[in-house]
Amino acid sequence: MKTLLSFGHGYSARALSRRLADEGGWRIIGTTRDELGEKAIVSSGADPRIWPGTDLSADIESATHVLVSIAPSVDEDPVVQVCSDQLAASEGLEWIGYLSSTSVYGDRKGEWVDEGSKLSPTTQRGRLRVEAERSWRRLADRHGLPLHLFRLAGIYGPDRGPLHLFLAGKKNWVVKSDQYFNRIHVEDIARILQASMQSPRPGAVYNVCDDCPAKSEDVMNFIAALTGRPPVEVLAADAAELSDMAKSFHAESKRVRNSKIKSQLGISLLYPEFRSGITSLYHEMSRGEGRHRL
Repeated sequence: MKTLLSFGHGYSARALSRRLADEGGWRIIGTTRDELGEKAIVSSGADPRIWPGTDLSADIESATHVLVSIAPSVDEDPVVQVCSDQLAASEGLEWIGYLSSTSVYGDRKGEWVDEGSKLSPTTQRGRLRVEAERSWRRLADRHGLPLHLFRLAGIYGPDRGPLHLFLAGKKNWVVKSDQYFNRIHVEDIARILQASMQSPRPGAVYNVCDDCPAKSEDVMNFIAALTGRPPVEVLAADAAELSDMAKSFHAESKRVRNSKIKSQLGISLLYPEFRSGITSLYHEMSRGEGRHRL
């Protein structure tokens, strides 16, 4: 029996949890900050823990695999800050996965990047991710921990992403001229993590994204044509009132290569570009699956 301890057992981690439950032979422990998150953790087949607030010493000691999905703080990665000594002392760890972001590459004016590209974050969110990656690398290097870094593009899937927003009545769509970015379906994230867990490569870094970087207006127009509804109003990013998160998103344009997940993990994406992923989600909703049905 293997044990996955999942810090911040959110959307992507729960998708992985369901795959591992189907695989069998896994015990899964997921943390959440409060009781509101416990139900979602249980529904994904995991045992919930409130953290911070619960002593995880026994769980860390029993874990063979650790997944970290918690966003970094301004001080340091919270798991490194609180649990580094316990992780360093654990003798049974086979795999640690840290979910980072392609924001570490910064704005590349639409040019291509890969895992070997210089990290040049242009937003606070990207800078925090770089620092979190470095803190995990330092911990892994000092204690020989089997660390793997996963830099995720924009995540979408059931009840999350542009199709969900469009059908939920989103009134306008913010676009920036010539802004390219990648996406990744949550089921492909889970498959990539599972493949890495089956074939660990300590020190590996993977871009987790699709094959087709695209402009947001292309996605919007595709969704409108797919659903037979008129496109929503388009707003220019420099004229729209945006949240800090949205501002950081629209501050960057890049195209991300994903060849390592294919060459090292043998991954063939279920949804290699947004059209196939969004079409699949729309058909699921048409069949009455997910919370938002047609």
